[in-house]
Amino acid sequence: MGGTNPFIQPAAVVLPTAGYRITFQPSGRVVEVDPAKLPYSRTGLKGSILEIAEGNGIEIDHACGGVCACSTCHVIVREGLETCNAATDDEEDQLDLAPGLTPKSRLACQTVPNGTADLVVEIPDWNRNTVKEAPH
Repeated sequence: MGGTNPFIQPAAVVLPTAGYRITFQPSGRVVEVDPAKLPYSRTGLKGSILEIAEGNGIEIDHACGGVCACSTCHVIVREGLETCNAATDDEEDQLDLAPGLTPKSRLACQTVPNGTADLVVEIPDWNRNTVKEAPH
């Protein structure tokens, strides 16, 4: 999917200039992020956790297509949250609708690391879609 949400203010982000790693839990899969290859996909903000995950075959549900219009891409940034852009009021409004919130909860589509440290990101178990449809 991909696109923008004309009803929200865009998040202020700083894109990374150096490579870094994101470890996705619970799988333990590590993605080496190369800023020169951004965007990896067309989902979420450029350089967002969702965009990087999707571009590397890691599924995070995102019913709205990554435009900050739902809370299905809720993740918990266990390490490295301080290197990410601040949550906007629009993101926090959507997060209010997500189950299992923690102080480190973010929407993966809106969270852009600046690349100054590695991240550990937990995809909550309720967000892991274990049912797959066969290709049509």
